[in-house]
Amino acid sequence: MPDKFFTKYPNSTLLSKKIKHYLLAIIIVSVTALLCIPLSNTQSYYVVSFILLFVVSFLATIKGIGPVLVAATLSALVWNFFFIPPHYTFHIEKAEDILMFGMFFIIAFLNGILTTRVRRQEQLAREREKRTNALFQLTKELSKANGIEEATKVATDNIKLYFKLEAYIVLQNGENVLLAYREIKEDKTLTDQGYKIAKHAFENLTMTGRFSDVAPNIDQSFYPLKGTRLNPGVIAVKQKSVMDDAQKILWDTFLTQISNALEREFLGELAQKVRFLDESDRLYRTLFNSISHELRIPVSTIMGASDTIISSNSSKEVQNELCQEIFTASLRLNRLIENLLNMSRLESGHFSVRLDWYDMNDLINKITKDLSEELSAYHFKVVIDDEMPLVRIDFGLIEQVLYNLLINSTQYAPDSTEIALSAKHENENLIIEITDEGPGFPETELKNVFMKFFKVNSRKAGGLGLGLSIVKGFIEAHNGTIDVSNRENGGAKFTIQIPSEKPEIKKQEDTIHE
Repeated sequence: MPDKFFTKYPNSTLLSKKIKHYLLAIIIVSVTALLCIPLSNTQSYYVVSFILLFVVSFLATIKGIGPVLVAATLSALVWNFFFIPPHYTFHIEKAEDILMFGMFFIIAFLNGILTTRVRRQEQLAREREKRTNALFQLTKELSKANGIEEATKVATDNIKLYFKLEAYIVLQNGENVLLAYREIKEDKTLTDQGYKIAKHAFENLTMTGRFSDVAPNIDQSFYPLKGTRLNPGVIAVKQKSVMDDAQKILWDTFLTQISNALEREFLGELAQKVRFLDESDRLYRTLFNSISHELRIPVSTIMGASDTIISSNSSKEVQNELCQEIFTASLRLNRLIENLLNMSRLESGHFSVRLDWYDMNDLINKITKDLSEELSAYHFKVVIDDEMPLVRIDFGLIEQVLYNLLINSTQYAPDSTEIALSAKHENENLIIEITDEGPGFPETELKNVFMKFFKVNSRKAGGLGLGLSIVKGFIEAHNGTIDVSNRENGGAKFTIQIPSEKPEIKKQEDTIHE
């Protein structure tokens, strides 16, 4: 694409260029006549007319209509003066020469005019093709743009490519109000005065700045971006001259395409915000309702038992039972708070894993002791590989993982059924399995087990539905995986894999001695 495709020359430069075209046409015709002088004294002066016609046709392919008409007139006069007998006079004696001269003059004129028109139509066709290609490229790149920032860059790059103009886009803030100047003043492209003029263009949807009726003395022109539901902003460009009609049509089409693309991105962001707010509101209601329900039960138990102890002279045995109820309710309340705090830590990113070498027997013994009351109603089976090495884990996090998984099993498995926990080391991985003989999970719900607030509707057990989500987060923090499946004979099976290479024997012995 030529560099001057969208450039309009200043008047003085344009006049100088036109004069050069006329002089070049005169020089070419004159040189051709000089070269044909040897043919002037022969009867082949008709050949000179064909040569001059060829020169006029050639000039018509590269010059405008004015220089071509001058060349056609000059070539006719030169042919008459130098080549048609009698020489060096405009008098023509023979009737056939007069007819030939008239035909030459007419043919030269028509040939020049028609050839120039054909060339002009060809130029217009090329320009239309270039404009169409420019719009196609802009539309294609805008359709691929992802986000307002990328769409803005595509717009300014294409304006620079096809119009040779440096563009700067001032966007609105999403509420049909132009961004405040303090939010964009770091960019030196726009001054305080320029911002005020841009704001006037945005609010009145009219062009302002240079070549307009509003602040024409400023060096920038401001064009509003008009949308159907909202106006994305204003484009500021530094123009040196007024656009002609063809450029103006292309420019308006560019503005329309850019406005539509930016409006689409704005509306997409607004829709995303609405969806986010709806989802947040839904999660808030779910969490609020669940927390209200889960808090009410242990708090009511604690209040009721405490009130009974204070207001009645119960026997020591009854008081012990009430104190036990208060302790159980406190544990439930503490577990609820722990889950909420752990979920908050996971989602905020303020979470770190402290790895060290530990014995799985110590970890499982501690879990078994802490959950002795909850597991007392079940046949709890522990299987640990005899050659189990030390494993590199965060003791507290894995303790919380096993705690949540075993609590989950005790909530859903019938009394007197088996709950099993096994641990082994295989292929540089710590593998832990927990199984129960409960109802398991519906096959369609297995993919949702580790989602926040997930609870199977048919189950009557309480909880917020955060325990398994926290388990997944803690395992992934170890770069491990956890899977859930249903056992063939009924019940659920959780399988944990955590990368943990075997420690060196010396290192293992030193750790044990410590």
